[in-house]
Amino acid sequence: MGVTMRGRCEKSGENKEQEKEAAAAATAAAGRLAGVSEAEGSDTDTDSDLETEGTHGLGELVKDNLYLRSCRTHNVVPASCFLRQGKAPELNLRHRGLGPQGARALASALTSNPYVKWLDLRDNELCGAGMEALAHALSKSSSICDVDLSENQLGAVGAQVICAALMANPAMKKVQLAGNNLEEQAAQYLAELLRAHTGLKSLDLSYNQLNDQAGEKLGPALAENTGLTEFNISWNHLRGPGAVSFARGLGANIFLRVLDISYNGFGDPGAAAVGEALRTNNVLEELNMSNNRISMVGARSLGLGLRVNQTLRILVVSRNPMQSEGCLGVLKSVQDNPVSTLELLDFSDIQVNREFDDLAASVKVILPGLCIKTGVRRVEYKKELLAVLRPSLPVSAPK
Repeated sequence: MGVTMRGRCEKSGENKEQEKEAAAAATAAAGRLAGVSEAEGSDTDTDSDLETEGTHGLGELVKDNLYLRSCRTHNVVPASCFLRQGKAPELNLRHRGLGPQGARALASALTSNPYVKWLDLRDNELCGAGMEALAHALSKSSSICDVDLSENQLGAVGAQVICAALMANPAMKKVQLAGNNLEEQAAQYLAELLRAHTGLKSLDLSYNQLNDQAGEKLGPALAENTGLTEFNISWNHLRGPGAVSFARGLGANIFLRVLDISYNGFGDPGAAAVGEALRTNNVLEELNMSNNRISMVGARSLGLGLRVNQTLRILVVSRNPMQSEGCLGVLKSVQDNPVSTLELLDFSDIQVNREFDDLAASVKVILPGLCIKTGVRRVEYKKELLAVLRPSLPVSAPK
């Protein structure tokens, strides 16, 4: 890990005002633990944001005390929202700048907290070290089922740690790991997670650097997965053989219902592989393939799957260079499918012509519930309009 990354991940960032807040937090919680009644009986507002509504139970006071002692040990400012959390099921700590030290302080308190179900730690510069500190708490918690660890610079080290922790916790249902610099090396740990965790229902790997080699690892794992119903792997670098391998995994999967592979580089080979997957997959309901370099050739190959697929309800292929001919090929395939369940066909930002419009009208008769979206208006230059559109030419002077 580079020096710049270390600097961002290891910074303390505490100023004097934060230290005063930490002292106030410790004093307030200590007062509660000691049975101080003055704060409870007061009708006046205080400047501290650590006030709580109602009276803390003994378990909550013990939890707060553990957290404050841990904060003092690691020399970090306590997160006031954690002290206010009480028995609330959601703990939102996003954008707090916790860093690895803050994660170490939080970990011990999470281990003894039976209330938190949804944990949001997005954008806290946890890095691999912070993830290592939280791993034990996440692996042992019987209450946390939804965790957001996006934008934390986890890298391969963090991916290895979090995947191992998740595999040890069957209660985990939803995990978000977007924007974490996950590359090819991290893919092997993610693949192991897909194979081993049958309880995980939703996984977000968007905005990473997972490339074609990563796709070759994730594809077979997706084929073997027996639980995931929603998968977001948009804004990555899946292309070439990796995209094809991933698509083949989709064909063998029998659980996934929502898949977002937009903003990758599937191209025509990947589109053809997805088309083949749609011929055999009888579970997928929503598929986003926007911005994937799919030309009219790839669109026609994709259409081969749409001709027989019976479960897909939403297909987004916007911002692909398939032109009107490619859109026409996709739409003809839908028209030829007597058992199509499509409800939305999105061709946004692809210019279509009159022939497409006519076919769309015919398909709407067969499938009245189908919404066909085209974001760019068709433009035709008729002869009678040329005089209006063409700038007037100056009359030449007689010689």
